[in-house]
Formats: sequence, C-alpha cells, structure tokens
Amino acid sequence: MKFGTKVIHAGIEPDPSTGAIMTPIYQTSTYVQSAPGDHQGYAYARSQNPTRTALENNLAALENGAMAVCYSSGLSAMDAVLRLLNPGEEVVSTNDLYGGSYRLMNQVFGKNGIGFNFVGMDTIDKIDAAVNENTKMIWIETPTNPMLSIIDIKMVCDYAKTKGVKVCVDNTFASPYLQNPIDLGADIIIHSATKYLGGHSDVVHGAVITKDIETGEKLKFIQNAVGAVPGPQDCFLILRGIKTLHVRVQRACENARKIAEYLLTNEKVNRVYYPGFESHPNHDVAKRQMKDFGGMVSFDLKDDSFDSAKKLLSATNLFALAESLGGVESLIGHPATMTHGSIPRAERLKIGLTDSLIRLSVGIEDIDDLIEDLSNALSKM
Repeated sequence: MKFGTKVIHAGIEPDPSTGAIMTPIYQTSTYVQSAPGDHQGYAYARSQNPTRTALENNLAALENGAMAVCYSSGLSAMDAVLRLLNPGEEVVSTNDLYGGSYRLMNQVFGKNGIGFNFVGMDTIDKIDAAVNENTKMIWIETPTNPMLSIIDIKMVCDYAKTKGVKVCVDNTFASPYLQNPIDLGADIIIHSATKYLGGHSDVVHGAVITKDIETGEKLKFIQNAVGAVPGPQDCFLILRGIKTLHVRVQRACENARKIAEYLLTNEKVNRVYYPGFESHPNHDVAKRQMKDFGGMVSFDLKDDSFDSAKKLLSATNLFALAESLGGVESLIGHPATMTHGSIPRAERLKIGLTDSLIRLSVGIEDIDDLIEDLSNALSKM
C-alpha cells in the first residue's frame, strides 16, 4: 500500500460481529472466559483491548515497523523506552529537545542511575566524543524542538551499529507521513500521538514502534506491568485522526513554508528557523530524509526580550497561545516559559533558545488569514 492508503486501511478490518467499517470503541474493563485461560485473545483491558490492537497494527504499518505499543501519553511512551536500560547504562541525546523529555531524563531516570549526555548531533565527532562503554542508546529528535535542527538519521544509525548501540528517534515533529526512521536504520520510534497523529487537539496519547518483535515484546511487557495504557476512546480518536494525516500534514507544510517566507521580510523579526530554507543548517539532509519540511516554524525578535515576546503572544487572534502542536488549528507558543521551562536558561541559550523565541505550529487554515494575523500582531509591538 502507498501511504495514503495505509492511513485508512492498514491493520483495520470491519468489525466481525456487525460489519461496522469504523473500529468500535470496546469500552470494557474485562472479558468473559469460557474456562480459565480459555478466551478470545483478550482477558483484561490493561493488557489488551481490540480498539488499541487495531491502532497498534495501523501504526506499525505506517512506520514500516514490526510492532507498535501504545501508551497514555508521549512521555509514558518515552518512560517505557528508557525502562529498557539498566542502572549504570547511559544515553547520548541531542541537546535540543522537548523540555519534558529533558526533565524525564535528568530528574527521573537520572536519579535512578541512568546517565545522560546531551550533545549537538550535527557531526559524528560530537557524538563519538560522548559515547563510552556504558552507552546503550542514542536519542534523536529531528526536526528538533524548538530550534528545528535537522539530524542525519542514517548517519547516526550507521555509526551506532559500529558501537552496538540502539537508536531511538522521536518522530513527533515529522510524523510518519514525512519521515520513516526505521527505513533509515533506527531501532525504535516514539511519537507523542497527541500531536500530528491525532491532529485535532482532543486526546493525549503516546506510541512506540519497533524494528524488531523482541524489543516490541519487552515494551509490551512494560506497558502491561506499569499500566500506562490509553483508554479505548483515546485509541479510537487517534485512529480517526490518522485517516486524514497525509492531507493535514501536507497542507500544514504548505502553509508553514509561506509563513516562514513572510517572517523573513518582517523588519521586527531577527532570525527564522525553518528547515525548508536552503540556508538552514542540514537543509540538504532534511530534503533527503523528509518528504517535506514540516508544519513548524520558530523565530526570534530583534528586540530580544521576554516583554517583546509577551506582547506578540498576546496580540494574535487566529494563532492561539497554547502548548502542544500538530492540530488543525494554528498555535503560537513561548518555549522558554512553556514547553521548555524545565530546561535551565543557560542551557537553553547554548542552543539559541532565546527569551524572545517564538514557536509556531502552523495549522490548515487559509494562509492569507494566518499571515494577516501575524502581520497585525507584529505591527502592534
């Protein structure tokens, strides 16, 4: 199947009892057994649910993986992946990543004996300098959050194989429509399905897709043992959102390109971060490993202060001031105080995350209205 067919049909079958074309919401906590251990593949809803099974099969197909496991949030999915590690083992992670990921690594797993080294991943030399005999995983976000840096997934995976190290790619910003890390050599893919997969800002959800069954089964065990599972309604909503993933993301990409081009012309804007620009670092890598350049745009202001950013953030109308991303509606956010508030200011500044940095999640509204909204807000500063 081509991707546009996969989102609608892969792993999805009509309900065998009624013929319903949409996967039913199996709202049950347990299942009747005819004898102890004699059931129809489902015993207890923490362990299995038919709505969740359909979603996991669909996600595995979208990412060309062997297995998918779903969780109650993106961070609980990440938590499960990090539980694959043992005390004393280490992770090399990109130094530009979601603040919640940084917090989970440093303040939760860091206190439980897992080591984390945060480095720029634009060259193998930087990664190699951080890898040691205890390193068991390399953690990638690309495009990164919020600086939209591009990491060469194949380059990192080829290097990791020489060290016997697994690679996990957070594919939330790209979505399976734009990028398939397993095809480039990754072992594990993680998604905050709350974002582009769901696409309608109405559900919190997480997913992990694995290259091999063995790793998938380990994660399935953790899913059941820890219990961080999504409910059937949540799984239904993600399945519903996925059916339009390709058309939504493509429209967001088209809008983001025009927004980025407009921001370059505005005299109050200092820098625009958008992988689609030829001047963007690793633009050629993005062009090679992504179908398009995504629906996210970041920029900072010539008046580099939180007060300036606050004025702009409060002046938009269509761009709603809110955390999250990837929905059909456009959002505007301030990473330093919102999504990345848990990262110390000194660390943020090292990667260029200034006090005036603004992050846009560009939606699928009419582009002329979106540009007018930003233009009006910038003119009021």
